[in-house]
Amino acid sequence: MKLKTKELTTCALFAALIAVGAFIKIDIPLPMYTMHFTLQWFFVLMAGFLLGAKLASLSVIVYLCIGLVGVPVFAAGGGPTYILRPGFGFLLGFVLAAFLIGAITEKIKKTNAFTLILPATVGLVAYYTVGAIYFYCMKNFYAATPVSWGIVIVDYCLITVAPDFILCVSAAVFSAKLRPVFEGMLNGYSVKHKAKNKA
Repeated sequence: MKLKTKELTTCALFAALIAVGAFIKIDIPLPMYTMHFTLQWFFVLMAGFLLGAKLASLSVIVYLCIGLVGVPVFAAGGGPTYILRPGFGFLLGFVLAAFLIGAITEKIKKTNAFTLILPATVGLVAYYTVGAIYFYCMKNFYAATPVSWGIVIVDYCLITVAPDFILCVSAAVFSAKLRPVFEGMLNGYSVKHKAKNKA
C-alpha cells in the first residue's frame, strides 16, 4: 500500500493522539495488578471512524511499534518486554478493532452518530476478545499464576466495558461531525461515501 503525504501525516497524528490518550488515565487497583483505564480507546475509535480500515489499523501499529522500541507511550511505560505484560493483549486488540471499525464504517451508506454505534460495538467486542485471550494465556502459560476465565471476564473486562461503551458513543458523536473534514483532507482515499451521503 503506497501512502500519500497526507495519509502518512494523518497516521502519525492518530498514533500521537493514541499515545496522548495513554496518559489521560484512571488507575483501577485489581487483585493481581493495577488496571489503567485510559482514553486510548477513544482515539482508536476516532481513527476507525475517520480514516478507514487500512489507515486506522496502521496508525495503531505505528503507535505500538513506537512503544515497543522503548518510547514510554504506553500507560505503564514502554519497551520490548511490554509484550510480557498480561494487559498487552488489549493493546493488540486495538489493531483488530481499528480495522473492523474502519471496514464497517466504509460500508455504511449514510453515517451519523447512530449508525456509527454498530462498528463501534463490533470493535469493542474484538478489542476485549483479543485482550481477554492474551491475558488468560499469559497468566496461565507464561506467568504461572493461573486464573479462570470467570475471573478474567468479571474482574478484568466487565469492570471497564461500560465506560468504554460510553467512549464508543462519544466518539461516534464527534466523528459524525468530523467525517466531512477528513473526507476532504484524504480525498476519498479511506472514506469513499461522501457522494453517497449527499444522494
